[in-house]
Amino acid sequence: MTAFGAVGARVDGVLLDVDDTLVDTRAAFSTALAAVARAHLPGDVDHAAVLDHWRSDPAGHYARFTRGETDARTQRRLRADLLHRTFGGAPVGEDAFDAWDDLFWGTFERSWRAFDDAAAFVKQLRAAGIAVGVVTNAAVELQERKLAAAGLDVPVLVGVDTLGYGKPHPDVFVEGARRLGTLPPRTAYVGDEPTTDARAAHEAGLLGVWLDRPGARRADERHVDADALRAAGMVVAPGLDEVGGALVG
Repeated sequence: MTAFGAVGARVDGVLLDVDDTLVDTRAAFSTALAAVARAHLPGDVDHAAVLDHWRSDPAGHYARFTRGETDARTQRRLRADLLHRTFGGAPVGEDAFDAWDDLFWGTFERSWRAFDDAAAFVKQLRAAGIAVGVVTNAAVELQERKLAAAGLDVPVLVGVDTLGYGKPHPDVFVEGARRLGTLPPRTAYVGDEPTTDARAAHEAGLLGVWLDRPGARRADERHVDADALRAAGMVVAPGLDEVGGALVG
């Protein structure tokens, strides 16, 4: 029996999402999109709706990026153009995008912050002898910079550029467990999206954990039945403190 098995942990390893799990990316997007709105959108625009539009990816441009069907710059330009068209801004073509992205991405990067419970959660897992790493749908180098800026020391094991595609494909979770050195059934995956993270990890043979932070659901997640996910064998928790209690015991 391993040391962490001896203290009752349900898993030998935990794989983590980054955005809106460890790092408050929603808040960073909100700040960046407010800057975009001030520069490019009507003065009476609904900032909450703008944020929800960006995070929900209604045309599936970011989803295509995670499947390896397009590149990061193209998906972001197309999302910017759709955002402008939806909220009354001018079209964002190739000639206008670099300046747009300098404002958006520069503000976004300066706004990266860890959640208050993130560092303590990682520390708790390591104190219990549980291996910890990141599996993400962004590029490895980007997420390494983001975690460093947020003051978090967690290795990025798999990014969208590792296999050429990302979550919810089961290979991504299995590869994360392999690199972590744990078996999928003894590995949890913690993320903020019920389908792309928790259910996809569950279907890949891991323990899927949905981090359902209050007020943070995307538009298409607001009617997700948390009890149904629990009944199907997943963990649902409102914060990382509660996730740690469920996994470490």
